[in-house]
Amino acid sequence: MIQQTPQADEFKQKLCDSLRRVTLNSRALKIARHQNVYTCGDRDEMVYFIESGQIKLLMLSSQGKECILAIHSAGDIFGELCLSGLGERLETATAMKATILKQIPCAQFFARLNRDSLLEGFVRYLTVRIADQQQVIANLVTVDSEQRLVKTLLQLARALGNKNQQSTRIELKISHDELSEMVGTTRPRISLFMQRFRNLGLIETDLDRFLVINEKKLADYMALRAEGQVFPRCDDSCQTRPILNRNRSQVGITYKPNGGNLLWD
Repeated sequence: MIQQTPQADEFKQKLCDSLRRVTLNSRALKIARHQNVYTCGDRDEMVYFIESGQIKLLMLSSQGKECILAIHSAGDIFGELCLSGLGERLETATAMKATILKQIPCAQFFARLNRDSLLEGFVRYLTVRIADQQQVIANLVTVDSEQRLVKTLLQLARALGNKNQQSTRIELKISHDELSEMVGTTRPRISLFMQRFRNLGLIETDLDRFLVINEKKLADYMALRAEGQVFPRCDDSCQTRPILNRNRSQVGITYKPNGGNLLWD
């Protein structure tokens, strides 16, 4: 996944402020949960600005299997492929929760970028998104499904999370089916990996049923996996316990199946 830079964050804020001004008196579109904004094959020359809510972009295979390309939240734009002049939409945009949008015709969008001197920043923004998509494609070929899930969770945490000192709360209910569509594997494997992550203390679910992620621990786990560390299948016999230092404070996790030999610290 591509790390966002301070320059990218600054541009996004400038673009967000510019689009709020240009759409101030525009009619808001209210999209209900699970409703499509547009579908693959539609001819729609609009860029969409999210005032509130979440939108997922997905593509369908000829067999009807879904692949989630991205999730966008308040302050983001989507549908910018219409600027290419390709004509028909290549993806479907669906609301993950009740969402409020503003739509901007392509010509007006370009004019606004010119007026507010945002063209160069927009090119850089698009380049980062292309690089991110290229890395997603590469991951499908070069890393296994568990590592892809870790990368996806970290990306969601950074894009949609509400951080505190120790963890990040993703305030969006994402199903295992949706995660499987993002990662490119089956739902049972996603459930298996998520249970393993819970047993290892890498993630948890809070009282509101939102996912809470310990980014550091999850990133450390991914680093070990990338180094070729092998971990057992996680079933009801798997146990975890904290590793304590001399002051009896927790410093890590021990993972043992059936009380057997130590596999990793």
